[in-house]
Amino acid sequence: MKPIEYRNQTVLVTGASSGIGAAFARGLAARGADVVLVARRRDRLEALAASLHGVRTHVIALDLSTPGVGAALDDELSRRGIEITSVVNNAGFATHGAFHEEDPERLRQEIAVDVTSVVDISRTFIERLRHRGDGFLINVASMAAYQGNPTMAVYGATKAFVLSFTEALWYESRGTGLRVLALSPGATETEFFDVAGGAADGGSRRMTAEQVVETAFEALSRRNGQPSVIAGRANRFLAAAGRILLTRRQSTAMIGVLMRRTAA
Repeated sequence: MKPIEYRNQTVLVTGASSGIGAAFARGLAARGADVVLVARRRDRLEALAASLHGVRTHVIALDLSTPGVGAALDDELSRRGIEITSVVNNAGFATHGAFHEEDPERLRQEIAVDVTSVVDISRTFIERLRHRGDGFLINVASMAAYQGNPTMAVYGATKAFVLSFTEALWYESRGTGLRVLALSPGATETEFFDVAGGAADGGSRRMTAEQVVETAFEALSRRNGQPSVIAGRANRFLAAAGRILLTRRQSTAMIGVLMRRTAA
């Protein structure tokens, strides 16, 4: 596959108001790509857009738990005359606690943002991305995708969906020129933990958002694209060890013990 010409790209980034999404926006702008920043908090998006120089930036304030979010984005982009060439589905959040005690409406929102919006936005734009054949579709999964996650049961399940879904799209898109990638961070120093709670990291060392995003850019630079990548050498080792050395029962029990200890 040919190297990506970032200066020819206009990239839609969801969850761009902070954390990994904002780091993606900065990294793309530094490479010369125009960006469309999407999140709920317009003030955060506008501040980020103002800090990105030498590229065109567009701000769309939108709640990604809204039904039909893909069509809503497409309509707004068409109204502004913006053509998307690549997509980063980064928006997401987690609930942390025993499943039977969680608020059902909050769980619905979690699934809507972490799963439904990813599918809806991907489906809205992927045909055009495949037709262009010079861009990428990145869906942000998580290390939580690789085993059951006691006290974060829904979040882990949503990220397992994103990982499986994106790897399937990678295969379907071979030969089109579209790069498809699932990016799986481990614990990352972002506002994620302001929502999920500090104990949601299971006591693991947190990476920076910039380190996570650099992993994605490195994966995109490879001639033979891979369907998924894990950010961080230690995280890659843990995922491999979990698959080879532990049963799924053991992996899930290990996570359960870690989460119980950090919550104590």
